[in-house]
Amino acid sequence: MVEPRLIAQSRPACDLFRVGVHAKSLRANMAVVPVLHVLAETVADLDDAELTVNVHAEVDDPAAHAYAPELFAELERLAGGGFLSLHVHDYFDDQQLWEYLSGLDLSVLPYTFGTHSGWLEACYDLGTTVAAPSCGYYAQQRPCLTYGHSQHGLDAASLSEAVRQAHQTRPRWRATVGERAHERGRVAAAHHTLYSGLLG
Repeated sequence: MVEPRLIAQSRPACDLFRVGVHAKSLRANMAVVPVLHVLAETVADLDDAELTVNVHAEVDDPAAHAYAPELFAELERLAGGGFLSLHVHDYFDDQQLWEYLSGLDLSVLPYTFGTHSGWLEACYDLGTTVAAPSCGYYAQQRPCLTYGHSQHGLDAASLSEAVRQAHQTRPRWRATVGERAHERGRVAAAHHTLYSGLLG
């Protein structure tokens, strides 16, 4: 997902254990508030840890399709209570996104359905640990922590445990430039074989 030079680049030093949730523009497969309530309580109980939440400005824009005043009010309430650091902004460009992800120790995906994630791939390139939901195939896609979350609801205990495990063990699953180059070659060869067979 990211340029090879960024895969090889050292991660920035930070004294805090930073847990992040990017609510984006509140996709249909996101259940942000239940996840944040668990994260706020869990992170508050950890030493030298902080919870940072990013959301696109259009969530607070009455003229935008993504407008969600009740959710935005809850984000502001949690931020005002000191439970999280809230960042409201327009869409990141690629460089801003890579810098944001590199600044996290744990990125929590608040999805209730889905199959795979480009976000998880980018985190793997940058060495940022991911806590992914149990729905879909995220855990089979790349090494990550998993918690129970689907359209049937959130398993709060497993999410809290995933955060605590990340804080205690600080896993560093990360791609290498060589691994990504080899993978790209294998994918290209598989596509060549498939298309050659179809044309034959």
